[in-house]
Amino acid sequence: MATKPFLILQLRPEDQAADDELAAIIKSGRLDRTEVERYRIDQGKLPKVELSRYSAVIVGGGPFNLSDPEHVKSDLQKRLEQDLHELLNDIIREDFPYLGACYGLGILADHLGGTVSKGKYAENVEALTIQLTEQAKDDRITGELLPEFRAFAGHKESVQDTPPHSVLLASSETCPVHMIRHRENIYGTQFHPELDASGIALRINIYRHAGYFPPEDADRLIAAAETEQIIVPPMILENFVNRYRQNA
Repeated sequence: MATKPFLILQLRPEDQAADDELAAIIKSGRLDRTEVERYRIDQGKLPKVELSRYSAVIVGGGPFNLSDPEHVKSDLQKRLEQDLHELLNDIIREDFPYLGACYGLGILADHLGGTVSKGKYAENVEALTIQLTEQAKDDRITGELLPEFRAFAGHKESVQDTPPHSVLLASSETCPVHMIRHRENIYGTQFHPELDASGIALRINIYRHAGYFPPEDADRLIAAAETEQIIVPPMILENFVNRYRQNA
């Protein structure tokens, strides 16, 4: 039986990074390509989204920083933010299934009135130990996961506190807000649930001059990533897909 597609919204201007992100989401979520509708917001204004056509919305990461001053943001970034805020109005009003990773968490937290800033809690491009909170034990996405696991991250800005009326599901020692739920069906993660060692190696090479780390550290970061066993993060994507997949 046909299912409603998962709408995957991407904002990476680099084709190789965007294509790999899409493939990683499909693989980690155990999706069939026919279950996915992709839209690259970097390539054109997001049309009006009829949420009833979809099982859920997934928003990936990108090279932009929400906390940058308006005068330094490109026209592309300003449009991306406007498009996503307009969509989040509908998502939050309807409590529609949403999963945002990295930038996808930041734009959600900003929309909810949280603080996204470079002030504290930036993390290096590497694997981190993520700890689930007590509230995560009762959540239908995280409830059966290991209470502590490794995941890849790397971000210049962070959500400084849990956004209003949201539930904190996961933290790390260096960043207090790594996963939240708003209402019943709206999720965001600071870490990347889709990333394995090969995926982060690709992004390290693509973004080696983007200011996330000294360019000369790229090879060392890739070698360190290759030693990691990333098991739990893709289960979050798979659990999300399994919970929200709907018949057409």
